[in-house]
Amino acid sequence: MKTVDLVFRTIGERTSNLALDLAIKQIQPQNVHILDNVRPFTLAVAKMLDIQYQCDTVVFMDADCLIMENMRPFLERNSYIYVDCYVIDKFRGQVHQGVHITDIKLVRQMQAVATPEDDQKYVLRPESRLRSLALTELKASKHFKHFRVFHDYFQYYSDIFAKFALRELRCRTPINRRQLQAAEAHWGKYPGDLDFQVAQAAVAYARAQVPQDTSNADLQAFIASLPERSAQEVPKLQLPHQDALTYDEVDRVARQQWQWQLTTPPQSQPQPTKRHEPKVFGIGLSRTGTKSLTGALHTLGINTSHYPDDESTLRELVEGNYEFSLLQYLDGITDITVAPFYPQLDQLYANSKFILTIRNKEEWLDALRNHWQDRPAFADANAKRDIHMHIRRLLRSAVYGCYEFSYDRLSYVYDLHYETVLRYFQNRPGQLLVINICEGEGWEKICPFLGKPLVQHPFPFVKKQSLIKALHLAQLEAPV
Repeated sequence: MKTVDLVFRTIGERTSNLALDLAIKQIQPQNVHILDNVRPFTLAVAKMLDIQYQCDTVVFMDADCLIMENMRPFLERNSYIYVDCYVIDKFRGQVHQGVHITDIKLVRQMQAVATPEDDQKYVLRPESRLRSLALTELKASKHFKHFRVFHDYFQYYSDIFAKFALRELRCRTPINRRQLQAAEAHWGKYPGDLDFQVAQAAVAYARAQVPQDTSNADLQAFIASLPERSAQEVPKLQLPHQDALTYDEVDRVARQQWQWQLTTPPQSQPQPTKRHEPKVFGIGLSRTGTKSLTGALHTLGINTSHYPDDESTLRELVEGNYEFSLLQYLDGITDITVAPFYPQLDQLYANSKFILTIRNKEEWLDALRNHWQDRPAFADANAKRDIHMHIRRLLRSAVYGCYEFSYDRLSYVYDLHYETVLRYFQNRPGQLLVINICEGEGWEKICPFLGKPLVQHPFPFVKKQSLIKALHLAQLEAPV
């Protein structure tokens, strides 16, 4: 049995007591380390890395998360060095935030990383920045898993204000700004929701108080003062008193939430599926929105893996075994791990659904050129990276027919893949969905195709600015 420590960070959130009780029940840690009212967050991160852990895995979580399912079976079988948990965030829909499953090797590396100086990424996201540097040092990557977790529900108004003033500061790149504006447009649909009103007031306050050219030192000082600023500003909104949170309140909202969110609630306990049970496969090429597709499938309760790079998957690819042992426990796989093998998958998993993500070819070529620029097919030998590099070379050869960027070759491959997929499924339109996520297509196509209720939360667009074009585009072009 794996040993797991829980690090629980609280600043007195309305959910704190219930969140801790649920975390202990659902994680079953051997030790619980509580960081109580440690501010600013940079200091909390430093304190959590001062702890001398004696365990296999550390779960770092915040008190604004309510874990509503048993995570222990996943923790027992997990072999990834880092797993970010997809949670349901009241303000932003499906996001990976708040609960972080971290192998002890990564914790040790984070402890060894020197604190960056005059680094805005560290000022705004200290934990994420240190973890990113440690993952780079270990030549490892993050993975994702969906859990039934509430994030930022049932919070005190003062905490919402401080949090979204900070979020505005974190959303000042063009991409993140558009994402925040898309969320604001969603909040505007619910004018009676007091939480959304507080968030909107906080965003406006931060925009007015902190100029774009603020120095890192002044930015850090403003962040440190947010609790006091929130205490001054929230009373001006004249909001009603909030009573103590009860489990009945959470349970009532959970039943409503998962009724539309998930047709079948996901289970952390591995449930081996029937050998030929239908699956969902994302067979678009890399950089066509496959990460966003994966996030959307997770939102719908369809547990998929994006570009798995484990030893078993490598061995099966080498052997030409496309049953993929991962599919004993998963509902599907996305990206080029499966993109060229759709005929075999169609035979092995009859009646499966296939989703072909596409984008403007010239934009795709530019994106792939940038993506491959610092990801060579051959690199210095490193045992920690060996499996990943083997998979990279195998799939580049199988899918693209080249190891390095070639405009002519890759342009040909893009057209060929699109044409052959359409030809293969031409008489079975109910099994293939073609979707351009990069131009803003989302729930309105995916939900009917998969027989799911239309999701009202924002679509989980990932990373690229072009992925957000359709989210109230005319409104988003307005200056902030």
